[in-house]
Amino acid sequence: MPHGLRTAELARAAGYSDQQVRDLERLGVIPPAARSANGYRSYTGAHLVALRAYRALARAIGPVAARGALAELRTRPIAEAAALVDELHAGLARERERVLAARGGLAAIGSADASAAGAGGAMSITELASALDVRSSTLRYWETEGLLHPDRVGSVAARSYSAAQILVARVVAALREGGAGIPAIRSVVATLGEESGVAAAERSLDARLDALAERSVMLLRASGALAELLDGADQAW
Repeated sequence: MPHGLRTAELARAAGYSDQQVRDLERLGVIPPAARSANGYRSYTGAHLVALRAYRALARAIGPVAARGALAELRTRPIAEAAALVDELHAGLARERERVLAARGGLAAIGSADASAAGAGGAMSITELASALDVRSSTLRYWETEGLLHPDRVGSVAARSYSAAQILVARVVAALREGGAGIPAIRSVVATLGEESGVAAAERSLDARLDALAERSVMLLRASGALAELLDGADQAW
């Protein structure tokens, strides 16, 4: 591996600007560079491997998540680092499962057969939050925004989500996870009882599935760069 790379040389080889290299070093994506007597940074080929791995991973899971992952990957024992990479793939699979669950329930929204669509009966706020992998406070926020309308049961008026509301919540969660804003989701939810509304939601969820497929492919491509990073994890920087 090359040694003694200046900031500009490393940036050019990795496809970044000089400032981006310095920022990624500051954020812990790559370890601190050695400093010469006159204060200039000096990088190695291992830094280049880390930057290329970050670039590939950022395309798959986003730059913020990639920064955290790289900072963890390069400092953990090899077994833990490999497990973290496995979890990245599993995370995408869980997202896909949630979108598919929402997609599968759309036809039942607003129908008498909603409970037969796999929603599993009523859920408490804790149960629904767990099923959707969100916080209970998120469900309460969606309620204040008019996206969900849970029943209130018992002397403490605890929230209870019917089968139909669970399906709506699945759609909301899938669209939010894909980056849709509250106003856009409110428009979708408002028309879910209509054929045109269901069709619009189906298109949105199908687009989400396409985006997840693309991210999965990008993560597979990133795996090569991550493997190279882990192969050199026991080498001195």
